[in-house]
Amino acid sequence: MRIWDFFASPVAISAMAGWILAQLLKVPVEYFRHKDWDWSLLANAGGMPSSHSALMTSVTTAIGFYVGWDSPLFVLALAITGIVVYDATGVRRQAGLQAARINLIIRKIFEEKKWPEEEIESLREVIGHSPGEALAGVLFGMSIAVIVRLLVPPL
Repeated sequence: MRIWDFFASPVAISAMAGWILAQLLKVPVEYFRHKDWDWSLLANAGGMPSSHSALMTSVTTAIGFYVGWDSPLFVLALAITGIVVYDATGVRRQAGLQAARINLIIRKIFEEKKWPEEEIESLREVIGHSPGEALAGVLFGMSIAVIVRLLVPPL
């Protein structure tokens, strides 16, 4: 197997397209929601749609199409996708909400002049996804895999 064979795999194409396109889509979605071009979204977690959810769903759907819906590999991919989506909407979202509250406490302490300004470093607040952002990622990932299936013949 040559390294380039990887890039011919419809599952790999689905994975790369799902992740990259979802990540790129975050910038215009953020602009339409908040009238602000936030180019940092290209490299950061969080935002609409969830690129983690899109990546895993596109891989899982492509595995179903190309390997079989009843294959152990599809079941494994489905389980991992469930964990990733749960983590994005649960653990990572809660960590972001906690970061927002900690940043608020630090700002209040600074405003009262009880903390030196040079020691203030904000925690990243947007690291998880709302259920809607994750669902959008799931639907986007499935759509990417369907498009790849229509364009790339079976293995």
